[in-house]
Amino acid sequence: MFDSVNSNSTVSGNVPLYNHGPVQVSTAPVCVEFKVARTANFAEVESSGMAYTSSDIDFTVKVEASNLTAFTRYYYQFNVCGSNNTSPVGRTKTAPAPTDYVTKLALAVYSCSNYPFGFFNAYGNPARKDSVDYVIHLGDYIYEYAGTGDYGYGYSIGRVPAPYGRIIYSLYDYRARLSAYRADEDLLLSHATYPWIPVWDDHEVADNTYRDGMAYLNNTEDSFVHDGGVSTDQRKMNAVRAYFEWMPIRQVEMNDNLRIWRSFKLGSLLDLIMLDTRQYDRSITDLYWNTDYIHEISDDASRTMMGSRQENWFYNQLSTSADRGARWRLIGSQTVFSRVNESVAYGNVNPLDYDAWDGYTSNRNRTLQHLTDNNIGNNIVISGDSHASWVSDLVWIDDADYDVETGKGALGAEFGGSAVTSPCPYGQNISISSANNYSDWLESANPELHWNDLYYRGYFELHFTYDEVEAKYFGLPTVVNRNPYEISLANFTVKSGDNHLSRPIAGGTAEVGSLKGGSVMQTNVTNNTETGQYFISHAKQEDLK
Repeated sequence: MFDSVNSNSTVSGNVPLYNHGPVQVSTAPVCVEFKVARTANFAEVESSGMAYTSSDIDFTVKVEASNLTAFTRYYYQFNVCGSNNTSPVGRTKTAPAPTDYVTKLALAVYSCSNYPFGFFNAYGNPARKDSVDYVIHLGDYIYEYAGTGDYGYGYSIGRVPAPYGRIIYSLYDYRARLSAYRADEDLLLSHATYPWIPVWDDHEVADNTYRDGMAYLNNTEDSFVHDGGVSTDQRKMNAVRAYFEWMPIRQVEMNDNLRIWRSFKLGSLLDLIMLDTRQYDRSITDLYWNTDYIHEISDDASRTMMGSRQENWFYNQLSTSADRGARWRLIGSQTVFSRVNESVAYGNVNPLDYDAWDGYTSNRNRTLQHLTDNNIGNNIVISGDSHASWVSDLVWIDDADYDVETGKGALGAEFGGSAVTSPCPYGQNISISSANNYSDWLESANPELHWNDLYYRGYFELHFTYDEVEAKYFGLPTVVNRNPYEISLANFTVKSGDNHLSRPIAGGTAEVGSLKGGSVMQTNVTNNTETGQYFISHAKQEDLK
């Protein structure tokens, strides 16, 4: 039986379709057919075809349905050739043509889904609400840990992923881990409902990866013997191959298997630029034992998050987008772009997260310089990795021209998202009051940071029009069981041409965290996304069964 379907939407009129086909005991190829129509009963098939899969690619299937109408919803299904062995019916949506006048477009944005830490309820909620057009995933789609206590204890909720009880290294391991994650019902629902635009962060390979290594493995004999019998390069190759097999993504460049950075022209409304600030050509990062050293070199001009080739491409994409008249530029970054002084957690010796852009300040400054020199506005950065929510004006650090009260002097805004399930960076079992206290300190210590929440796992949606972009943040009352519940945490607006968050920030009120110039009012008003009904929850598992 087919166990999943998913799609990607990157070229107008075409849509790549994917599934994990029926696994065979033999290595013989399997013939698979597909069909695409505008209705779920496939009354009029508009595209169809055939492909073969085998154990060489883990029985995954990737096809491209062509000659479809741009920015249109379609349904699709696979079957084993000449049989009634069919996949579930999937739904997708083609991308708009670059010149199309698209009046509105909505995206759900995710990061950091750790299977042993909870159920992926966040993935299912937009599908139940039918609230977006596409899904963006900023990385950490899977985690490499064993899930039996090293980072998440899945036994307590029945969430220990295969391969059981061990850290993953081999190609088999990464394939098995991706397959295990696809057993989550809400992840399946999201993939079957929306086209995805994903990119990897570090944990698709291993913790705190960079160009030449990772936190707990290096190219030494000792590491090879004690940590899986695999080199860092081979481990990355295994992870990357499995990722391209299983994820809804084209091979971006046939002679560069590591390239995942790419861009999308979504009508004249929006250009999406998806960066790889992790695997491709990043300079050495914070590996926990070298934090003092990374602090010392964090301002070095030679340090880069993405390498010179990608960096030059990035600046060209920004300029090309502005020149063609796209209204908005949306930049997907794995890690938080804005400065975040976290001395409340790390102390004054090393007060920043040097694994994020704070460890690569020259690269950040070059990006801001390009925006400034070329007068490029309407820039929105989205980021993940941190397991917390951050909303900031996009500014030069300590820029005297930036007015924190009005936002004047900013170059755009950044929306950083919490994790689907991965725990709060200030403690897995932190109370909401303690989390709010930390948020108060963080907000006051960072002038450009206007809202922060550490407590809730969740996601956010971006709703674009030509006049404004609205960011809607949602928190999950619990992730220790499967449920359709969410709480609206805060909404933010950026008006076209303003290049900063609209004041008062979030309308002056947020559900949780710390809001600059506003108030926090905890209501616990919870939406059942399955029924559309609202009720008062207390963010406790026993109240939500």
